Amino acid sequence: MIIGRAVRRAALVTLLVAPAALSPPILGSPAAAALSPALVALRGQERLRAGPSASSLVESIELAPRNAADHGPSKALKPQERKAADTKVRAVPVPAKSLTMRLDRYLAGRPGPVTAMVRDLTDGRLYRYHRDERLITASSAKVQILMALLLRTPWRELPEGVRRDADLMIRYSDNHAADRLWSRIGGPDGFTRAGRRFGLRHTMGVPGKCVDLYCWGITPTSAEDQVRLMGALVSDRSPLPGKDREQVLRLMGRVIHGQNWGISAAACGSDRVALKNGWLKRVSTKRWAVVTVGILRGRGDGAAGHDYAVAVLSEGAAEVGHGIATVEGVARRVMKAFRTCRQP
Repeated sequence: MIIGRAVRRAALVTLLVAPAALSPPILGSPAAAALSPALVALRGQERLRAGPSASSLVESIELAPRNAADHGPSKALKPQERKAADTKVRAVPVPAKSLTMRLDRYLAGRPGPVTAMVRDLTDGRLYRYHRDERLITASSAKVQILMALLLRTPWRELPEGVRRDADLMIRYSDNHAADRLWSRIGGPDGFTRAGRRFGLRHTMGVPGKCVDLYCWGITPTSAEDQVRLMGALVSDRSPLPGKDREQVLRLMGRVIHGQNWGISAAACGSDRVALKNGWLKRVSTKRWAVVTVGILRGRGDGAAGHDYAVAVLSEGAAEVGHGIATVEGVARRVMKAFRTCRQP
């Protein structure tokens, strides 16, 4: 049995999933008090089965570096609340082979496939784990839904009700808000077209209904596509204008307590964190898909100011808390290979 911070935190929140995560009730609310503290999954429908696990394949390539001082629209991003003091960060080369062995050992006793990728958006370092794996997005697809919406209509021109849906979809992971925006962007075709504009190669919208929701939660994707999408939120070359990128980052930086696990576990104390997580229970296997994607944005000069796009996707956990512990453990181990957080 896995015992740790992620499992204890997951036990505090009732997650409603049909087929992707519906926002849990706020702790202390009448709705929360009326529900069992156990994790509840509503029955869903799926049309995708995970492929066979690919062998580890790691690649380090040179990318066009970003200026560490040029953080553009993220200035409005609120820092994640963390107890740790501000830290000094030392950049280190990525030891790809040893990191892959470390992840293999860590995941050996955990069921199901895992794929991950981290890209240092400042100096171009890159690490991939099981790069050929294709898993589902669960509710992390909601970031692409919002970005597709903003490609069609700038944030400043959106009606108040649509803005409210965007807030509910990202910060609270509300499924019905996501359904309304899914229809607004043109469903799976609009979702896929937007992905192509952001350079995604493996992410295509799934048509039809999954019980009472559209099927965005079972979108097949790759860790590489998710990192590419996150990078588009901070790149001046993104098809999304800076003011609209700022709005996406603002919402991702304010995900409610109880849903802000994931890549935040790998943050240094002074990092600003923008993330979106997903959790979905497979009908065929009764196992959980758990996903975390986002950006860790350092503060300070030099290495302390690096930005990292991070994606970890998993399937196969018997309990959602176990899946959360897995993706957090992977994120922590990979980020430690990129940098060292040091207390001042």
